[in-house]
Amino acid sequence: MKVAVIKYNAGNVQSVVYALERLGAEAVLTDDLELIANADKVIFPGQGEASTAMRYLREKKLDKLIPQLHQPFFGVCLGQQLLCEYSEENNTTCLGVFPVKVKRFVPESSEEFKVPHVGWNNLYDLETPLLQGLNNDSYVYYVHSFYCEVSDFTIAKTHYIHDFAGLMHWKNFYAMQAHPEKSGKVGERILENFLKI
Repeated sequence: MKVAVIKYNAGNVQSVVYALERLGAEAVLTDDLELIANADKVIFPGQGEASTAMRYLREKKLDKLIPQLHQPFFGVCLGQQLLCEYSEENNTTCLGVFPVKVKRFVPESSEEFKVPHVGWNNLYDLETPLLQGLNNDSYVYYVHSFYCEVSDFTIAKTHYIHDFAGLMHWKNFYAMQAHPEKSGKVGERILENFLKI
């Protein structure tokens, strides 16, 4: 199985490649349109800033390719946010796969909540085969200041200040705000489930 990991000038991408290799997948980090289009599966990870990342995607014509892909596709962290239609981070128009807005966390109390949301938090209301074998209250690792709104595409929620979309799904597109490669056995199981889809 060939897995294309999209290279788009975002951080934390190589650690996803290593996690996939530990699971026995043949992973290649690339921004080559043909390699991505012909891969068995595609993963779109990363940490970074939305407008800068979208600029790179447009320069490489990845903004046209990604929404047209038909193989199983998994956006992670910034990758989840960029699959949405719009991000409040620098007023950024994103890829529009999910008709969902990305908003900035605004703490109601500076003493109770810090932004960014960093650390372990649980998933609940789990749905779809991507989360097979996991229980409600499975913990995953987050690092983010922006979040995807809960919508009809939400397949798991997390609560920080309020509910947000921990994971989303539409057709062949899956997306996760937390970092599976940093989330221990739970993250490993999610990646394994994705590789089996």
